[in-house]
Amino acid sequence: MRIKELYLGLWIGITLGLSKANLAFAQRRPYTLSGFVTDGASARPLSGVQVSVRNQQTRTRSDGYYRLEVPADTALPVAYSLSGYQNQEIVLRLLSDCQHHVMLNVQTKELKEVVVKSASVRASESVQMSGLSVPIEQVKAMPTLLGEKDVIKALQLLPGVQKGSEGSTGLYVRGGGPDQNLVLLDDIPVYHTSHVFGFFSLFNGDAIESVDLTKGGFPARFGGRLSSVIELKARDGDREKFHGEGGIGLISSRMTLEGPIAKGKSSFLISARRTYADLLLNLIQSGASDQNGYFYDLNLKTTFDISLVIPFL
Repeated sequence: MRIKELYLGLWIGITLGLSKANLAFAQRRPYTLSGFVTDGASARPLSGVQVSVRNQQTRTRSDGYYRLEVPADTALPVAYSLSGYQNQEIVLRLLSDCQHHVMLNVQTKELKEVVVKSASVRASESVQMSGLSVPIEQVKAMPTLLGEKDVIKALQLLPGVQKGSEGSTGLYVRGGGPDQNLVLLDDIPVYHTSHVFGFFSLFNGDAIESVDLTKGGFPARFGGRLSSVIELKARDGDREKFHGEGGIGLISSRMTLEGPIAKGKSSFLISARRTYADLLLNLIQSGASDQNGYFYDLNLKTTFDISLVIPFL
């Protein structure tokens, strides 16, 4: 009888010990913190936002999504930061996998005097060799030919880039010809990039958000290009309110409209440009418009947030 009681006590002790170990292991299991970071004014997704939890950190993707493994059952400060936006810090206590969406507001500061000093930096220490970025605001502020804001002509003014004949949109980089440049619009190759024998580019400046030029040291995804890679990103529409802009030039007019489809979740942007060269040609010679002496562009982009809710087991 005593032996049975001894075995029974031993079995109960082992069972309780394993239960406590499983409970402790479950409490130590990290949980997943995820969500989307958007602009507080336009609700557009923000890419490159740094999300930090203690000594762990990650950055948001191009659609504003982030995902991070964090310790469980602990009050953790979570910090969100991006250049040009106000930093935001919250304290979360996770008891399960959690989604937390954040909106960052633009930060405005009055800068003090800036002193620029020369410094020698070796090329091997730079992040991206031979890579240049042109802000679209700079393109809009440049003097234009016949009232047309031209993205490609703005690239002709960068160091290491030569232009062809006067007024044309051809780019000569590293001795290569215009046909050896890879031009991408939202990662889609564009093979014919000009109108009117190369005097006007295909891209409407009102529909472009950013322009990046890589002249060498191409990333592997471009497949060993010879001359240059031009990456253009089309602008997303405003997700909060409807508005538009337009312009009238000597040879063409343009109009851009944007706004939300479902407020805060989806948007559209439509940008159109048409020349009236055919009308002027008809004044000189009747029937000249039949020779297609004009061009037009139409850009339409819609953006949707599609989320899949997957229950965690």
